[in-house]
Amino acid sequence: MSSQYSVLDSVDVDRPDSNFRYRVEIIVGSIPLGRVMSYGQIAALAGSPRAARIVGGIAHYGNPELPWQRVVNKSGGLARGYPGGLNEHKTCLELEGMAVSDQYQVDISKLLWWPPDSGIGVPEDPFNGSSNNAILKQSEVEYE
Repeated sequence: MSSQYSVLDSVDVDRPDSNFRYRVEIIVGSIPLGRVMSYGQIAALAGSPRAARIVGGIAHYGNPELPWQRVVNKSGGLARGYPGGLNEHKTCLELEGMAVSDQYQVDISKLLWWPPDSGIGVPEDPFNGSSNNAILKQSEVEYE
């Protein structure tokens, strides 16, 4: 009798690993001025496509030196939890030259950014010396 079970069946690909935060911060730090990425897009590129809410938590409690203002929801909506609320998030994006509607939305179809060549390489993790250089093509990534 042949088993259909595989070792990969026991791996939870949706649960972020211990380097997830590091990869998220690398991706967010790479978003250029005047462009945005979505929480789900960042989660997918960081290796956990269903972890958009975890990216939001990292944004809320993460390194304030990173350009978190450039992270929006999949519809281009701004974050209520942004320091200073929706108005401050709007102000920060407008200071970068982005138009924000009265409904606190950006035109994600015009402003959404993908890393060069539609993929991103994550450099070596300085904490454990490992590398996670999985390159994901835009066409291969589904995100929330």
